[in-house]
Amino acid sequence: MLNKKYLLPSDKKRKRIIKVQVKTNPNYGKSPNEYSVRELINNGIINLDKPCGPTSHQVDAWLREILEVDRVGHGGTLDPNATGVLPIGIGDATRALQVLLSAGKEYVGLMRLHKNVDKKRILEACNSFIGEITQVPPVRSAVKRVKRKRQIYYIDIIQIKDRNVLFCVGCESGTYIRTLCVDIGKKLKCGANLAELRRTKVGNLREEDSFILQDIKDAYTFWKEDKNEKEIRSVIFPMERFFDHLPKIVIRDSAVDALCHGASLAVPGVVEIDSDIKNGDMAAVLTLKGEGVALVSTLMSTEEIIQKDKGVCAHLERVLMNKGTYPSIWKKS
Repeated sequence: MLNKKYLLPSDKKRKRIIKVQVKTNPNYGKSPNEYSVRELINNGIINLDKPCGPTSHQVDAWLREILEVDRVGHGGTLDPNATGVLPIGIGDATRALQVLLSAGKEYVGLMRLHKNVDKKRILEACNSFIGEITQVPPVRSAVKRVKRKRQIYYIDIIQIKDRNVLFCVGCESGTYIRTLCVDIGKKLKCGANLAELRRTKVGNLREEDSFILQDIKDAYTFWKEDKNEKEIRSVIFPMERFFDHLPKIVIRDSAVDALCHGASLAVPGVVEIDSDIKNGDMAAVLTLKGEGVALVSTLMSTEEIIQKDKGVCAHLERVLMNKGTYPSIWKKS
């Protein structure tokens, strides 16, 4: 719908590079596509279309009740009056919510100017906010009110009618769109406020692929009462979908349990790696079957990992897989 000049970081395309050809043992683990419904409920994600009215935490509580689970969490809080994409982690998948901090977000909002302003000036003012900006969180926020830098990847003006400006913005996680509108109003010397807001994208989770709460409830009821798995498999995805925007590192079966016990990732354990990884990037470590093992901070670039035969290439940030899923071969060496 929109012809954006700029893209979110998650839109970057990477190539998978094979460092060494190895096979996986079929007796351990399984492809995320083979997870049972119960496994999805214990370790899955939902791309929820949050309604207007409830808080994000209230939505969590409703989903705990609907799915009859103990743990539900969301990534990227939406204000009560905001709607749209709210990523939900269920059970053990709540461990992976932190990855969304590196995922860009997209919003469509309605900004209301307090005075009439020429369209050309509006466009120029909005374009001046593309790039790095400094914000102070609004009074009603859950974080400390100090200056913070954030990236605005693009601002597209969809329509201007009288004092109403319909816009689409792509930004870094933690950007306050309400504050952005106030700052644009100051730039125009007319004042402005955010009237409506809808989040249309978080990383590669998109509005068009989201589901409302009633969809979730219906799908769970069909599965529990009629053993119909089709609907629930369409609304709950494997945890690994959270990693779509991250670079990936694939490791040997023999290296999996070592990471689950807190070890750093060594070069000999790597069998495949995505292109364009730089030192300090967050990456997702996967098994050869595609299962999420851990989140790591890289200590080498893609080229270095491909060229070297030894050394630690990434530090562990968060373990995602349960210990014992793969055998502890590393203990015997």
